[in-house]
Amino acid sequence: MSYVSITPEQRQEMLRVCGVSAIGELFADVPASLAPPADEFWETGGLSELEVLAECERLTSKNHTAAMTSFLGGGFYDHYIPAAIDAITSRSEFYTSYTPYQPELSQGTLQAIYEYQSQICRLTGMEISNASLYDGGTAIFEACNMAAAHTSRRKIVVDKGVNPIYRKMLRAHSAGLDIEIVEIPVLGGGSLDRGGFAGAVDDSAAAVVLQNPNFFGIVDDHSDIVDKCKEKGVMTIQSVYPVALALIKTPAEQGFDIAVGEGQSLGIPLSFGGPYLGFIGTKKTLVRRMPGRIAARAEDVNGKPGFVLSLQAREQHIRREKATSNICTNSALCALRAHIYLSLIGKEGLTEVASLCHNKAIYARERIGSVPGVKVSKQPIFNEFLVELPMGALECVRALAGVGGGFAAGIPAGLFGGDCFGAGVNTDNMLIVAVTEKRTKEEIDSFVDNLAQVIKL
Repeated sequence: MSYVSITPEQRQEMLRVCGVSAIGELFADVPASLAPPADEFWETGGLSELEVLAECERLTSKNHTAAMTSFLGGGFYDHYIPAAIDAITSRSEFYTSYTPYQPELSQGTLQAIYEYQSQICRLTGMEISNASLYDGGTAIFEACNMAAAHTSRRKIVVDKGVNPIYRKMLRAHSAGLDIEIVEIPVLGGGSLDRGGFAGAVDDSAAAVVLQNPNFFGIVDDHSDIVDKCKEKGVMTIQSVYPVALALIKTPAEQGFDIAVGEGQSLGIPLSFGGPYLGFIGTKKTLVRRMPGRIAARAEDVNGKPGFVLSLQAREQHIRREKATSNICTNSALCALRAHIYLSLIGKEGLTEVASLCHNKAIYARERIGSVPGVKVSKQPIFNEFLVELPMGALECVRALAGVGGGFAAGIPAGLFGGDCFGAGVNTDNMLIVAVTEKRTKEEIDSFVDNLAQVIKL
């Protein structure tokens, strides 16, 4: 822990640059009940290292989330992470390595990237993948950018069953570009409105964006949508949950042009939003539209195998106007974790994890559906499903956080996915519940029993 002293003169200079005369003005927009005393920052004086650590421990002891049983989802899941992943990725040659600007000196890093790319191709069924992206939302934007450049069209049709966080990122990233985003609401149960979606896809559309399973956990086969898009020359993008691909149709099997997703579920811990991992896979015909960099296996003049950066279509390597992306890093350490996870767990292991998630989710859905007054989605699911409660979902979540050791009960649909539906659909009582392989039968039963008690109250 580093300590940097600040003189009174330096404090005043910082306040001047911020455009305020006193520290309290920085908290003008914070409610008085939450704002700290204005002088608190200056009057505490210096603390020793021992005192600082003791204070930090006191503050962290107020957090009880580590002991809570999580049924949260929405794109980020509480999966088991083998201990070997931390042990391997904490080695200095991995932990401190950065972008391989001198690839001939980074054979280990390039090999790991190459193998990661191969795994993403096998997961999605696509022909080629890059060295990863920032996160799932960024991957969707980059895929849309690829489609717009390839088709010379500007309209992107997005199903509102796509994670609302990703859709918000797409709107933010494309705000300064000549791209039109058209979003199609889902039906009452959270499923794709095929009629409304197909009606928005015309000859001016560059691409459509779908998600499988969608934000409400519903598994779908989008092959019919893909076929209609091909008739109009519209590119197709599918956002996927990588663990689910062990059981459901891959994007390639449904005919999609580009597959994207969030790789957090592949050995990356939940960490308040990141750093996470975005992946993207596509067909070879689109490789020069793909952002970032691609590692490849080659041979030197003596016939010995080696790894190289075969494509680096970024502004740092080529003329800016020719660059496909401004992505300047590739979440390499997170991609390495995903690579190690998939290598350790293997094809059969991933299928077992996916089966456990699905079977436990089906059991949880049946148990929750048996609670009086509660309705559950009957749609095909992987490990996540929609629950309609006889009370406010946010109120229910708050109550369950304080009973039975504490449950992170799920995501109130109104908080994130309220805009997914058309007019007239009230999401206040809707809860999205996720179940992973870590949840035991005892935990699920306890969750359902406590849910029944909270509803009675």
